[in-house]
Amino acid sequence: MNKYRSHNCSELNENDIGKTVTLSGWLHRTRDHGNLLFVDLRDHYGITQCVIENKNKFFPILEKSKPESVLKISGEVIKRAKGTENLELKTGKIEISIKFAEVLSSSKELPIPVFGEQDYPEDIRLKYRFLDLRRAEMHKNILLRSEVISFIRSEMLKLGFLEYQTPILTSSSPEGARDFLVPSRLNPGKFYALPQAPQQFKQLIMVSGFDKYFQIAPCFRDEDARSDRSPGEFYQLDLEMSFVEQEDVFKVVEKLMINLFKKFSSKKMMFEKFPRIPFKESMEKYGTDKPDLRNPLIINDITKIFERDDVKFDIFKNLVKKGNIVRTIVTKNTKNQPRSFFDNVDKWAKEQGASGLAYFTILKEKQIIAKGPIGKFFSEKSLKEIMKICNASEGDSLFLACGKKNEVEKILSNAREKIAKDLDLIDNEQYAFCWIVDYPMFEIDDKTNKIVFSHNPFSMPQGELGTLNFNKPLEMKAYQYDIVCNGVELSSGAIRNHIPELMYKLFEVVGYTKEEVDNKFSGMINALSYGAPPHGGIAPGIDRIVMLLANKSNIREVTLFPMNQNAQDLMMQAPSEISTSQLKELKIKIDLEN
Repeated sequence: MNKYRSHNCSELNENDIGKTVTLSGWLHRTRDHGNLLFVDLRDHYGITQCVIENKNKFFPILEKSKPESVLKISGEVIKRAKGTENLELKTGKIEISIKFAEVLSSSKELPIPVFGEQDYPEDIRLKYRFLDLRRAEMHKNILLRSEVISFIRSEMLKLGFLEYQTPILTSSSPEGARDFLVPSRLNPGKFYALPQAPQQFKQLIMVSGFDKYFQIAPCFRDEDARSDRSPGEFYQLDLEMSFVEQEDVFKVVEKLMINLFKKFSSKKMMFEKFPRIPFKESMEKYGTDKPDLRNPLIINDITKIFERDDVKFDIFKNLVKKGNIVRTIVTKNTKNQPRSFFDNVDKWAKEQGASGLAYFTILKEKQIIAKGPIGKFFSEKSLKEIMKICNASEGDSLFLACGKKNEVEKILSNAREKIAKDLDLIDNEQYAFCWIVDYPMFEIDDKTNKIVFSHNPFSMPQGELGTLNFNKPLEMKAYQYDIVCNGVELSSGAIRNHIPELMYKLFEVVGYTKEEVDNKFSGMINALSYGAPPHGGIAPGIDRIVMLLANKSNIREVTLFPMNQNAQDLMMQAPSEISTSQLKELKIKIDLEN
């Protein structure tokens, strides 16, 4: 006990009746009943109801106190009157009869209320984040985050991993997102970079002879904000293992995720062993490499149907002749859906920038027919072939998209989510994890039309080293993998390339000379030249894990002090201008005209 409190605000119960206690906390709210004033006092742990009579000399002090003022209260624990208990509170059967009250810190008028969970504009919430974090829901989210990180650390130690810290000031990386640069005062004209991830350092830890590494690592990337990604900085569970294959990494991560999600959620796990889905298959069946497997809708390719003479839908047939594809989503037993359901999906697709989604429903009258705007263009034989390809039945409906491969994948991936939501097909009480595997080592950049790394340039290609065909790099697959849950990518990972000669060849494919590799990746390539173990790892995002466990769709709801969409900290007013003397010391001049 100290002078501020003998107990916290969730600690007292019927066993404490008759005790004289001292509590300190924030004035959550008051209720004035004329001769009685009820005060809800709140601290980190909970809420205790306190009551004071109007004849008490401290009554005027409490009556005038504004919400969120900090109070110290002393009094006797008494039993609440019958019928006034609040069983939602741990302290709901008792209250404090106030004998003494003191205002430790008064509050101004609040820009946002703490009592209640009503929505407020994000800019106000971020500017007054310290108030926003006092709200029950936000407070609970941040407590969950702390507990999740503590649990992860404990589990990783049980799995034989040790935690090491990697540098924050490092060299700029030529790959990935934009770096945050830090000027060096002692080395004028040169810059450090904040790490986008501890990628090279964690590999160097393996080369240094340590076997299993992990770290709750801060990462910094100068990229645009999204609902599932914070601008500027984020945290990840970074891990790496020596002398492992892909499945060894999977076993560790699956065990951790199952234990973690069972510990902090009552939702069911759809799979105890996470499915392995090849990248190519995922793009074909779901239109994305981040599939939500709770969604039962599957995409099928029916391009060849439009090469038939008994299909008269000339718009699609002409596009197919020009090299476009046709894919479709089947919705089961939707023949009784109103016309508005189908038209709304088509209208939605046009709002997304697509030309729309054609549709028809399969019916059986005297024969198999298609009902809908384009149904008349299909013969019975062509419909039976479509039904065979798509595993469709009488009463099912099909939504069709035609265009370039990447365009069709994008609109049908989004359409899967839209239609499943409209039909209420997704069980929100489940977690569906999966691995996306067999990523291509290289791909064609849409803007430059040049070959680039598709994922991580330090990954190991699949196949025997002597048989790799560098003349057909786009056919080369890598030991790269993503872990996905409910349509959210939690992490990318890979088995690493630990052979310098192979690394030179792979970088040569994307246009790097040996000298450039030696220059840009000097620490890595030099270390690999002195004996490196086969190794691999992954780095699941802490923010996204907590976001899923807290049932939130925006990552800022589980982050203590996030930036806004423009990468601005409205509370601390960062980024900010710096003084001329600081710039001079760093030998930097600012030219805002270019």
